[in-house]
Amino acid sequence: MSSDDVSRRAFMRTAGGAAAAAGAATATAGTAAAQEVEPDWPSATQGNVGSYTDARGQDSVTISVGAGDQGLAFDPTLVWVDEGTTITWEWTGAGGDHNVQTVDDGGPASLDSGSPVGEEGATYEYETSSEDAGITHYHCVPHTAVGMHAGLAVGGDIATVEVGGGGSDAVFVPDAARALGVATFIAMVSTLGLAFVFMKYGGTITGQEQA
Repeated sequence: MSSDDVSRRAFMRTAGGAAAAAGAATATAGTAAAQEVEPDWPSATQGNVGSYTDARGQDSVTISVGAGDQGLAFDPTLVWVDEGTTITWEWTGAGGDHNVQTVDDGGPASLDSGSPVGEEGATYEYETSSEDAGITHYHCVPHTAVGMHAGLAVGGDIATVEVGGGGSDAVFVPDAARALGVATFIAMVSTLGLAFVFMKYGGTITGQEQA
């Protein structure tokens, strides 16, 4: 085996490794850039639990009333649904008497379960419509001072924000990630170009002929 063959093989191993590393870096950048889109909830809707459910595509969803360690929360606290979804609030029996009511100027949905009750299994049902489109802030009147608040988002025409990476189909790619991808691609093409020149002309990378 000639020294030229050895040098060619060594170079190709190096080029192959560089290309693989570049591809891995690009894939990693794309994964890190994935973002989940969530309604831009008013801070007061976060409540005592702060759990969030994207229930779009579902015909119905159930929210517990009297959840959490003290029974002073709605769970899920934040829910995003389609127009026409039926929402059922179901009482756990914990935390005393509760109700469901939109706060003053809290949004488009007119939620009102009536007088507070504490009976386990009690329910309040509400079917959303186009009139409810947007974000509604609601609470339990007897426990509003201790943070028993929640939020309901209806429809797709609402303000959203990108939050941590995860299970949404929506993808947000920051400028830094795009720049990294472009730079990585250029480096990969340059490496493969050098490999082609070396394979075509042999010898050293500078193209000097062997004596």
